[in-house]
Amino acid sequence: MVKTPSKPLILEEFLILPETKPGTEFIKGKIRQKPMPQGEHSLLQGELCETINFAAKRPQIARAFPELRCTFGGNSIIPDVSVFRWSRIPKTSAGKIANRFEIHPDWSIEILSPRQSSTRVLENLLYCSQYGTELGWLIDPGEESILGIFPEQKVQLFRGKQQLPILTGIDLQLTVEQVLNWLKFS
Repeated sequence: MVKTPSKPLILEEFLILPETKPGTEFIKGKIRQKPMPQGEHSLLQGELCETINFAAKRPQIARAFPELRCTFGGNSIIPDVSVFRWSRIPKTSAGKIANRFEIHPDWSIEILSPRQSSTRVLENLLYCSQYGTELGWLIDPGEESILGIFPEQKVQLFRGKQQLPILTGIDLQLTVEQVLNWLKFS
């Protein structure tokens, strides 16, 4: 349970608080706890990271990260999957990956969990788009759909056999049906 402070926090104060499970986000001066991932969410998150990394990691195009805190524009969010172009992955002076990502992802993916507000999740994706994220996905397993969020906060609904938009440069083709079929065990 997230304890609400008696006085409003600023971002810098939030960032020094201990991490929680599930993670908390700092949005417009308020702390929001993400829901605990369940079966569908966890499976989709893992498959997405594996599939994207299989296509994009070896040629050093991009890298997908699960549950990575991204702090930019005054907010600190934790997309279910954050994809960064290889050249934008923050590094230390020794060339190792940085612990803090203080930039927006290039592709932000959120998976709607049961009883989670679609408006709040969409708000995070639109926020990312406002700050330069090239592509967002909102996967809704219950509705069997994926919303694509594009620059200038344009939104498009995808269903069934429709090809999904992929971050430019990644050699990957997926349909909504293929993504949601990862949930089936026959």
